[in-house]
Amino acid sequence: MNDPHGFLKFPRRPVPPRPVQERLSDWNEVYAGQTRLPLVSEQAGRCMDCGIPFCHSGCPLGNLIPEWNTYARREDWRAAAERLHATNNFPEFTGRLCPAPCEDACVLTINADPVTIKNVEQAIADQSWERGYAAPRPPERLSGKTVAVVGSGPAGLAAAQQLTRIGHTVAVYERADRIGGLLRYGIPEFKMAKRHLDRRIEQMRAEGTKFRTGVEIGSDLDAAELTERHDAVVIAVGACGRRELPVPGRELHGIHQAMDYLTLANRVTQGDCDASDVTAEGKHVVIIGGGDTGSDCMGTALRQGAASVVQLDINPEPGDDRSDSEPWPVYPKVYRISHAHEEARGREGTDPRVFASATLRFEGDGTGRVYELRLAEVEPEARRPLPGTERRIPADLVLLALGFHGPERDTGLMRQLGLTLDGRGNFARNAGFGAETSEPSGRAARGRTDGIFIAGDAGRGQSLVVWAIAEGRSVAAATDRYLSGSTVLPAPIAPQDRPLVA
Repeated sequence: MNDPHGFLKFPRRPVPPRPVQERLSDWNEVYAGQTRLPLVSEQAGRCMDCGIPFCHSGCPLGNLIPEWNTYARREDWRAAAERLHATNNFPEFTGRLCPAPCEDACVLTINADPVTIKNVEQAIADQSWERGYAAPRPPERLSGKTVAVVGSGPAGLAAAQQLTRIGHTVAVYERADRIGGLLRYGIPEFKMAKRHLDRRIEQMRAEGTKFRTGVEIGSDLDAAELTERHDAVVIAVGACGRRELPVPGRELHGIHQAMDYLTLANRVTQGDCDASDVTAEGKHVVIIGGGDTGSDCMGTALRQGAASVVQLDINPEPGDDRSDSEPWPVYPKVYRISHAHEEARGREGTDPRVFASATLRFEGDGTGRVYELRLAEVEPEARRPLPGTERRIPADLVLLALGFHGPERDTGLMRQLGLTLDGRGNFARNAGFGAETSEPSGRAARGRTDGIFIAGDAGRGQSLVVWAIAEGRSVAAATDRYLSGSTVLPAPIAPQDRPLVA
């Protein structure tokens, strides 16, 4: 076990990011090229190896955090990598992208600063690759069963890897030109370099997973035919139904969905084109939405040379401490600064966010382009605009980062498989992740309604990457049980499970 007094000997010291001006001049990762192993090993020693490690409850994967903290403290990176990969297929993704609810559930958080779990996880994952501990693991024998996975985001990839390793023949279908889903086109390069994704995909290819890009199920390939070709089908298409902002002036040019903007920026960094059709260079940018996607847009706009960037959040500004209604170990709504906020604040000197504000309308410049946005303060509870608080801000480029309402509706995939929606607007599924379908008719009658499983945001709704991976692992267990009668694959969560909240 760790030194039980480690947390008394060492204060919390997260790995520092690169200087703001340095990272704004390139698209490299915020933490690129830093030597952090001695610091990470010291910080891992702060873990108390609790009798009841509540960090497990904070993480839907049930990561064995105290165990790999102990190995990281001893710099036994092979053992640490083994324990880390025992519960997480892609720790290099979560170590970079997850907001680390495990840290807010750390027992030290009761009256001190938590262990830097996220830094330790990323370091172990990176050492696993650098030291050759992440070799492909092809199955010893094949089951003779075939599985189609529709969608190649973290849920689909996790399900595919688990099913391939257990011996099933798996094909992943992706409608985009590259594998990865939002990991590929929704996450900026400075947040996670795509080489981490490419490396993992090559590992999966070596294990036997097949990938089919540029194929939209329900359009390019009939979904019912897919069920005929394979013994089971996993639907992991994500929650891509984007929320809109129906206010006057929405039709003006220069107002874009955030994901369209991020996709174009990612294509530039991957060399698909020299410049984006939608760029923030020299423009006054307004981002509507206070979540992670809005923060990603901010970091991207700053690197493109925006004249100014403002982020509007309809929620009130959170406090610095937990409220009484959000006791430990839940993930609290407290004031947080992302790297993009730090970058914008470093340039302007103030927080780029405007809390408790609502957009009233967009104004055009007479040529059909947006040039100004009218906003107002809102009441904390009702979120209604407060009279007398209206003001205007310049807006040459507006990015809508309002989140997603569930999977895309009325698609060929949905119709041909007879998929239905639950009360939350996601694809309905039962306690075993099986799709709940309507009575098949027409072309869908050629297919079947059993052996279809729903994974990830398509069934859960918009969520975190760590929940998507947990979904993929759990749906793989359900699929294997359907195909084989039993399974040894782990299932960390059930469809009805939700984050730890008060």
